[in-house]
Amino acid sequence: MTRKKKFLTSLAILFAIGTPFALGFLTGYSARPSVYEITSLSNKDSAIETITDFSPYWRAWQILDSKYIFSATTTDQEKVWGSIQGLAASYGDPYTGFFPPSDAKIFEEDVKGSFEGVGMEIGSRQGILTVISPLKGSPSEKAGIKSGDKIYKIDNTISAEMIPDEAVKLIRGKGGTTVKLTLVRENVKEPLEISIVRAPIEVPTIETEKRQDGIFVIRLFSFTEVSPNLFRNALREFIASGDDKLLLDIRGNPGGYLDAAVDMASWFLPQGAVVVSEDYGEKGQGPVHRSRGYDVFNKNLKFVILVDGGSASASEILAGALSEHGVAKLVGSKTFGKGSVQEMVPVTEDTFLKVTIARWMTPKGNSISERGIEPEYKVEVTEEDVSKSIDAQLNKAVSVLNTWK
Repeated sequence: MTRKKKFLTSLAILFAIGTPFALGFLTGYSARPSVYEITSLSNKDSAIETITDFSPYWRAWQILDSKYIFSATTTDQEKVWGSIQGLAASYGDPYTGFFPPSDAKIFEEDVKGSFEGVGMEIGSRQGILTVISPLKGSPSEKAGIKSGDKIYKIDNTISAEMIPDEAVKLIRGKGGTTVKLTLVRENVKEPLEISIVRAPIEVPTIETEKRQDGIFVIRLFSFTEVSPNLFRNALREFIASGDDKLLLDIRGNPGGYLDAAVDMASWFLPQGAVVVSEDYGEKGQGPVHRSRGYDVFNKNLKFVILVDGGSASASEILAGALSEHGVAKLVGSKTFGKGSVQEMVPVTEDTFLKVTIARWMTPKGNSISERGIEPEYKVEVTEEDVSKSIDAQLNKAVSVLNTWK
């Protein structure tokens, strides 16, 4: 992995759909101290041991080797990989983890766009494995999975408190095979058991619609490498339509490339305007990502963005920036709140660590992870609306546009 890119969804998307964009992370080598490579037990006396007592670790290794009742098929190298996974897990961050060779290979295949699964993104909300959003037209959407569903079991394995990376291995699989999810859904008394047949996943990107009431609708489903060009073409359609009312629907959009979000925001913001910044916590302020200044629309533009609990990361960055700069009004429900940045750091040639290095901050300095994005016009979806096929959020957005002053 030599290209450096920042991604903005929770890595869980790699699990179930394997898409090439999962939470904000940075791939590729970076300026880091050389990694101490453990090749055998004889290498245990490292510099780290001068400040940390490693004797309990080696004692545990010896006990397991001498007393474990079954014949172990795990190699010494695999034990090292497992140890590093435990080390990463000890930080208590659901988005920090270690990818041994088998998982790293799966990840690289996902980035190339070759994947099969159920087509949804999951994340960790208050320590509970939660569906961020099923992808449009995916097996998970067709099976009835909804944003906000808590995943209690994957097949027969308790998964509620799993980190997303662990769930990846259980949910993804060959097309034609089935995975059963036990879910807890808000306002539903009993747990739901939903079986999903895995399939090849095609990640949808964008749709446009010219309504008879003079509103032009762009539905954006993901932030991929091709999204900026497709979005530009959609804006050209909007301008050619002669309408002055634009509705961008990013409900259920789990995010993707940071660069795509910055590029899209640049069509509405002057050059240099802050789109999002990175906060490194105690390590200080990180990079500030600014508009490229395409800025093709005047103040007569009437612009509404639809968001909900399935809008995450890159979606939150775009919505937050355009809202705080006064370009667009937000309608819907509070966004997911996925605003941390992960960096992919090679450990060996075929393994890497995914480490949370920063938080995304809106132009006004609000943490996306801590607060999510609150819409100006809040509209919660009720079961009655669903049963009657009423899109109350869309209706509100249309009303706001048609009464814009």
